[in-house]
Amino acid sequence: MKNTSPCILVMGVSGSGKSHIGRDLASAIGAEFIDADDHHSPTSIAKMSRGEPLNDADREGWLETLANFYRRYREAGKPLVIGCSALKHRYRDSLREGAPDLEILYLHGTREVLLERLNSRGAHFFAGEHMLDNQLSTLEMPDETEAFRIDIRTDPAMIVSRFIEHLKRH
Repeated sequence: MKNTSPCILVMGVSGSGKSHIGRDLASAIGAEFIDADDHHSPTSIAKMSRGEPLNDADREGWLETLANFYRRYREAGKPLVIGCSALKHRYRDSLREGAPDLEILYLHGTREVLLERLNSRGAHFFAGEHMLDNQLSTLEMPDETEAFRIDIRTDPAMIVSRFIEHLKRH
């Protein structure tokens, strides 16, 4: 890896495995892992718990908080992995304000696979079929120049391994 203290975003919609893969990746490279969901405001959490999607204004402070995490870790020379939906290009641009060299791992899957995963894990306080559909309609998919893309049906250890290889080449 060129950057020995990379800032990494593991992105995707609900059910894509951001937290699982993010934790595994952070462990593999000796980085800290932050789950972006843990940093929503109480107002946003209440809104999502009612099944109401967040709007751009709801996300503004949250994205700023996450960008500040990247900024602080970069300044300290420490690697950081954040698991965050980052559905829109402008959300990812906001995160890059804290880490201009942000590396992105995009976990993608079909609606059917995502819904199956959400249903099998039980109650997730943000997720549900309606929320998934909203996220899928909001998603501005990153292309290959912006993110390393991989299908969520790939074995988690293989996802981590392939992304680490990508980092070494990138």
